[in-house]
Amino acid sequence: MIETITNSWKEKLQSEFDKDYFITLVDFIVTSYQNSKCYPIKKDVFNAFNQCSFENIKVVLIGQDPYHGKGQANGLCFSVHNGIKHPPSLVNILKELIVNYDCLYPATGDLTAWAKQGVLLLNATLTVEESKAGSHQKQGWETFTDAVIKKISDEKEDVVFLLWGGYARKKVKLIDESKHFVLETGHPSPLSANRGYWFGNEHFLKTNVYLKSKNKPEINWLL
Repeated sequence: MIETITNSWKEKLQSEFDKDYFITLVDFIVTSYQNSKCYPIKKDVFNAFNQCSFENIKVVLIGQDPYHGKGQANGLCFSVHNGIKHPPSLVNILKELIVNYDCLYPATGDLTAWAKQGVLLLNATLTVEESKAGSHQKQGWETFTDAVIKKISDEKEDVVFLLWGGYARKKVKLIDESKHFVLETGHPSPLSANRGYWFGNEHFLKTNVYLKSKNKPEINWLL
């Protein structure tokens, strides 16, 4: 499984790959993919890393789990393959986008274009069994992705961290806010958004204002 991650990230994370918890995690994932239908497909498990190099990171967006429906998950949090119906959380993300930029609702829900510009679209848990939300939680993925977040915080500067919802907001403890910009809001799921905790956060606009202030290229959020 590790062979699917790019060499640049492999070098950065080798110390994690060598730890007992990760070796146990790999055994669990291999067995799970052999015995049941899991998502994303194996080659996309580390897609968030492969589409956004460590050197290019400008923004980190933290999700919780991959989508567990057939053909949805592509290894990037909140993102789906082109042509797939947009899940409710993604719909609300894109609705906020069109308000921020007065644009049309995007035809695609594939967020790869964001990743290629330096947005690490990181789920806390990178795999899931079909139709079983949260089924691969507490197997070691969270330990791994927490280490990733801390490494980014420790080794980089002026990164924007987008923490959407209670789960993601707990990750703030891993981030050095003295040298990074943290934006927090409610989760884009209908349960949160319909109660007024999502819409109007303007995170897309605020991210670019910050990046511009640090003389970094802004993200073209339009899909």
